[in-house]
Amino acid sequence: MSTSTSTFSVIGLGSMGMGAAKSAVSAGLTTYGFDLNPEAMRSFKEHGGLAPATLLEATKGADVVLLMLVNSNQCDQVLFGAHGIAASLRPNTVIILGSTTSASYAKALNEKLQEMNLRMIDAPVSGGAAKANTGELSIMASGPEQAFVDCGPLFDAISAKLYRVSDTVGGGASVKMINQLLAGVHIAAAAEAMALGVKAGLAPEMLYEIISNSAGSSWMFQNRVPKILSGDYSPNSMVDIFVKDLGIVLDAGKEFKFPLPISASAHQQFLSASAAGHGLEDDSAVIKVYPGITLPEAKSK
Repeated sequence: MSTSTSTFSVIGLGSMGMGAAKSAVSAGLTTYGFDLNPEAMRSFKEHGGLAPATLLEATKGADVVLLMLVNSNQCDQVLFGAHGIAASLRPNTVIILGSTTSASYAKALNEKLQEMNLRMIDAPVSGGAAKANTGELSIMASGPEQAFVDCGPLFDAISAKLYRVSDTVGGGASVKMINQLLAGVHIAAAAEAMALGVKAGLAPEMLYEIISNSAGSSWMFQNRVPKILSGDYSPNSMVDIFVKDLGIVLDAGKEFKFPLPISASAHQQFLSASAAGHGLEDDSAVIKVYPGITLPEAKSK
């Protein structure tokens, strides 16, 4: 159990944020949480977290605020919107940007926060909801040394691996971008492989078992294909997340004038799935863009 006397706030209690927030509580940290979803707030409170009624109440005494939001627009709203918290935070409060954003956004946000006498670490995470729930996330982070020291108890509580990418904000976001390039491409490739296998008349369960123990496997193949086999597309990470994240990758390609043909193809697959109405389903639903195949149906409960 931690002996930290600091107060921490986690804003955004989705699948990743909830796991991180609960892990902080389990580690004995004084942790506030906030989300617009009343059920999420109820669940966090039942775990022992502090769940006040407003965003300002959840952050007014915080030493560290962890943002676990969907995108940069949500981050801007939380920090600078009509009920934004940035102006009410105490000087030297550390903002941890746990959301996946572009490096350029992270750098611009850091400059804006510095003008308000606030500090920032950009610290996108990986590991999925399962690792978040057990406090074993991988975190790729960049920012000033003292900010890392002050955030140490929280990082210890929520992560198994903390990678100090650089002292300059933006480095963590750049590493996460590369991770998301691979993750998105691997999911799209796994879906295409399974779709072709089904079209060829192979039993999908058998195909999954063999590929999982062969050279063509990947972490994403083993993690996402079981969702397809069960016909359960309830989201852990949504199709629209990869519409966003691969969009960040392609924007970086434009910025650097660097070709990314495989990323572009995967992005089109996720866009197709989203346009077909699957944007809020699990990202494994990208397999639904392939015509002429019959996928496993969800088992009745």
